[in-house]
Amino acid sequence: MAIYIYKGYGNMLKAEYLQRGPVPQDVIEAVAFEDPELQEGQVLLELLASPINPSDVLTLTGEYGLLPPLPAVGGNEGVAKVVRHGPNVSGPEIGQIVLLPVGSGTWATHMVANAQGLVPLPNNVDPVQLSMITINPPTAYLLLSEFVDLQEGDWVIQNAANSGVGSYLTTLAKLRGLKVINVVRRESLIDPMLAAGADVVLVDGEVNGEGLGKRVAAATGGAEIKLGIDAVGGMATARMGEALSEGATLVNYGALSGEPCVIAPGMIIFKDITVRGFWLAKWFGAATPERQHEVFGTITKLVAEGKLSAPIHGTYPLSEIKEAVRVAAAGGRDGKVIVTGESWTA
Repeated sequence: MAIYIYKGYGNMLKAEYLQRGPVPQDVIEAVAFEDPELQEGQVLLELLASPINPSDVLTLTGEYGLLPPLPAVGGNEGVAKVVRHGPNVSGPEIGQIVLLPVGSGTWATHMVANAQGLVPLPNNVDPVQLSMITINPPTAYLLLSEFVDLQEGDWVIQNAANSGVGSYLTTLAKLRGLKVINVVRRESLIDPMLAAGADVVLVDGEVNGEGLGKRVAAATGGAEIKLGIDAVGGMATARMGEALSEGATLVNYGALSGEPCVIAPGMIIFKDITVRGFWLAKWFGAATPERQHEVFGTITKLVAEGKLSAPIHGTYPLSEIKEAVRVAAAGGRDGKVIVTGESWTA
């Protein structure tokens, strides 16, 4: 667990962008702002950690499905500590770690929030791991639970398996007794993922004259594969379709290739494959508070117990937001890029 030492308020900075463009790090900048005055019922929060997700990069380039009005502050999830109370606030207590509201512009050293409705988190858990529980873990959890009734011993196939969602999905599947075929784009990822406990890791595309479908069948002994989870799009979707069993469901939740999903009509007609889409924002809009509480309660408990975590590529203070976004957008990483506040150091 990382131990964070408080160094005082320091400069207040926010990662702001006034326009969108094809090079995401060029449009965002760390901008200073004044210490805000708190109104009744408000608290001042100081950022501990906030991840850079693919959706954040796509928002900066203008390619995401939901774009905030400009100017805007980047970031959609994270954790912070309560550092000051406004009038008539009794809790959360000063020093309490809380979950930042989804989509609130979390790349800022300080934020004002209404005390009521803030979700307290365990203070003795690594805040970097807690900072990522709002988007990727529930996405992985729901991809495994919302589309196919999977039973212990069933196989699932996913691509972009080394991504944040992919890492969480592999862990959650293991906890449920499921087996996962992890498809990656680089051979160098195979051994580290197998060492980390992955069931099967295969490079996408054709290898030694054999397509993905044949290699999946060989690796699993011809097992039935009821669920495919696609984050890449393009021809990667078609290759995943070849590996699926008759009557399976293929769920797309991303387009890392930047290309539309491609799947042959024969896959849909003769194999009766169902193609679905998943967007966490829509799930938030439709799920009952009880269901949301159930999902996030489960995830928080697993993180607190050390059973659920994601690899970290590196952490960057908010003042280095341009470099952080550049690294996150470049790809080829083995973990998540994290933005931290200026006054908390590991």
